[in-house]
Amino acid sequence: MNDIREVEVVVIGAGQAGLSSAHHLRRTGFEPDRDFVVLDHSPGPGGAWQFRWPSLTYGKVHGMHALPGMELTDADPARPSSEVIAAYFDRYERTFDLRVRRPVDVRAVREGTRGRLLVETSDGTWSARALINATGTWDRPFWPRCPGQETFLGRQLHTAQYPGPEAFAGQRVVVVGGGASGTQHLLEIAPYAASTTWVTRRPPVFREGPFDEEAGRAAVALVEERVRQGLPPRSVVSVTGLPLDDAVRQGLADGVLDRQPMFDRITPDGVEWGGGSPLRERGGGLGAGRRVAADVILWATGFRPAVGHLAPLRLREPGGGIRVEGTRVVADPRVHLVGYGPSASTVGANRAGRAAVRDIGRLLTSEERAAA
Repeated sequence: MNDIREVEVVVIGAGQAGLSSAHHLRRTGFEPDRDFVVLDHSPGPGGAWQFRWPSLTYGKVHGMHALPGMELTDADPARPSSEVIAAYFDRYERTFDLRVRRPVDVRAVREGTRGRLLVETSDGTWSARALINATGTWDRPFWPRCPGQETFLGRQLHTAQYPGPEAFAGQRVVVVGGGASGTQHLLEIAPYAASTTWVTRRPPVFREGPFDEEAGRAAVALVEERVRQGLPPRSVVSVTGLPLDDAVRQGLADGVLDRQPMFDRITPDGVEWGGGSPLRERGGGLGAGRRVAADVILWATGFRPAVGHLAPLRLREPGGGIRVEGTRVVADPRVHLVGYGPSASTVGANRAGRAAVRDIGRLLTSEERAAA
């Protein structure tokens, strides 16, 4: 037990949510290394942004909100967002002396002694009175299962592996997914590919006009209600709809964003609908047995929260999610999920980091009073 290092708070993850939390810990009087530690498994600063494809320039990023205490200014909109935001996060970590430890893989969080949590990592074990989990979703890409998937002779990849549009030159590409990534991929790939086909489970909803603060609060409230009930969170984007900007309008006019209902099976050389059975969706414009040949299936099907390391704490509810009030896990008030569910946005992560630190401060103070 002598090699276990004790701190008050362990922060797991150094993306927007983790850095915001660390910043508010610092402001509240917690000292890095002495009172708290930030563990990040990525090779460098930047959170998930450092892994984004080169064609996602900073000018294409929707709603990147600055970290607390430091604005992101004079960023070149033509520069890859992975470079812009990684440099910004790096400067932020150094300016506020957050001393992020990386690369460190967190393997499990368990119950310890004296009411503490044990955080087992590739760099030893930490003992903490509270935990801020800010691991996001990038490490858990969601791959739907579909009949015939294993027979496909072409290439299948997920948004997490997207290399940029040039890699699809001359190929027939099926893009699956109705979110912002799916539409961005299609608009980028179409000028290079031999053909593109857009497939979604539900008809996409396009949002016209500005997305004001009231609409944002309403969208967040819908996601928040799910996590309050212990259900798996949906993304905020899933309830806001897709912004109808000039590029999307052009894609609709050109037929690039001509959405088709979800196919029934994958064949060795493409995808197939119906196969003699009635289509599940009316008005899809597809006849039974219609096929589309494909060289590539690109799954733009989103991500799930990366919380597997919390499994020993048994936090999941019967509904499949982790029940959260604000950022605090109802089943264990020592654990806070920041960047989870309603706070899975850059502005939401900032606010959640502040709320988690405030709540943890109250928890630690009440424990100290009880022990006095």
